[in-house]
Amino acid sequence: MILIDALYINGGGGKVLLDYLIFELEKTDKEITFLLDERIKNKRNYFSEKNTFIFMEADLKKRSNFYKKNKSTFSSILCFGNLPPNIRTKAKVYTYFHQSLYLDLPDDMNFVKKGIYKLKTLVVRYFKPNTDFWIVQNELVQNSLSKKYAINKSKIKILPFYPSFLSHEKFERNRHQYIYVSDAPPHKNHLLLIEAFCAFYDKFNIGRLVLTVSEEFLPLVEVIKEKVKLNYPIENIGFVQREKLQQYYSESHYHIFPSISESFGLGLVEAIENGCDIIGADLPYTYEVCEPSIAFNPFEVNSILDALTLSMQNNIPKSTSKVKNQIEKIIDLL
Repeated sequence: MILIDALYINGGGGKVLLDYLIFELEKTDKEITFLLDERIKNKRNYFSEKNTFIFMEADLKKRSNFYKKNKSTFSSILCFGNLPPNIRTKAKVYTYFHQSLYLDLPDDMNFVKKGIYKLKTLVVRYFKPNTDFWIVQNELVQNSLSKKYAINKSKIKILPFYPSFLSHEKFERNRHQYIYVSDAPPHKNHLLLIEAFCAFYDKFNIGRLVLTVSEEFLPLVEVIKEKVKLNYPIENIGFVQREKLQQYYSESHYHIFPSISESFGLGLVEAIENGCDIIGADLPYTYEVCEPSIAFNPFEVNSILDALTLSMQNNIPKSTSKVKNQIEKIIDLL
């Protein structure tokens, strides 16, 4: 019996990868229990007759009780969400680690959020002995995880995986349309991007920026609405189904990615797959995933503005992906 513990995944890129992992595991003859956040119970697109789905509040105490009750139930466990089991079990345990903020906090993060992430870091450190191996998406995270938590690199497997997201429909690509597919915690850096885009539009009176900021981030949504009232061509499509998202990728020339902290950057892979070129932050995570067409300093508005200006030229090189999907190797481990 296999356990997939994804209790702390309920949205964003993690949810996309979780859905894909479940979809692929359901094709196998493996006997699996999925432990999932109750907040996604009505947001799932998978139903199973042969496997078990348990929905629970994402609570440390309830998770601990689950593991105590099932200490000897499972032969292998994949904790999909950074945190090893609360207790040591008899199973072979793999922990998928994908939260870069547990490795390094941005300098401009506010005091309260820094305190929360430092506390979560201590929890990861406390539970560290309860996993046998870690799984990460790239060498950058492997090195940082090894250094931060004193883990031997031989215990950290680099196995990137992601669902294919290629649109087979044809859409007319807008030469001056830029898209940023990401929700909006502060490290995603939307405010600087919006400021730079507005300066770009003021200077050249050209361009369109598409964002995907959900209503959860209401202050930023209001900032975007104010910019729209001032006639800046910014469209916030909010949360959309992935099929619709394919259309926006296919209509955009560039995917601009100003995040200052990423463990992978799923949007970079998806965008290239759908024909976008990348204007990416000049940070190590970008180059782990792709060779961008244009790079910029994500901490400086003028650098983002310069990148947007450069994108108007006709001789910009195409972006290329550097990652290969290894979902089959992950499944083989279980």
